[in-house]
Amino acid sequence: MQYSLINNTTGSMPAKAAMPMRNGRPDYALADALTRVSPKAQTKAKATATDFVAMFLNSMFSQMTSGIKGEGPFGDTPGTGVWRSMLTEQYSKSFAKAGGVGISNDVYRTLILQQANRAS
Repeated sequence: MQYSLINNTTGSMPAKAAMPMRNGRPDYALADALTRVSPKAQTKAKATATDFVAMFLNSMFSQMTSGIKGEGPFGDTPGTGVWRSMLTEQYSKSFAKAGGVGISNDVYRTLILQQANRAS
C-alpha cells in the first residue's frame, strides 16, 4: 500500500498521479488531501509516520524484554540494561524502515488528512 505521489526526480507532483489505494479500494479522501498538502509536507509526514512506528516498536520490544535478567553479552551487570535498550532501539528503527507492523500508512494518511483540513 503506497501513498506517496511525489515525483522523486523533481520533488513535485507528477502530471497524472496514481490513485492511492486503501484496503484494495481507491482512497478519494487521501487523493483530495494530497492535492492540498505540499510535497515537502508529504515527505515530512512520511518521515514522522516512520518515526512513530519506530517509537511504538521500541516500546513494544522494551516491554517484551523487561523481565529478562542476566542474558546478553554482558551477563547480569548494569551494562546489560544499557546494551538491551540500544539493541531494541536499533531493532525498532530497522523494523520501521522495512515497513514496520503495518500502521505506518494509516498514521501517514491521518497526518495528511489533518494537514489538508487545517489548510481549508
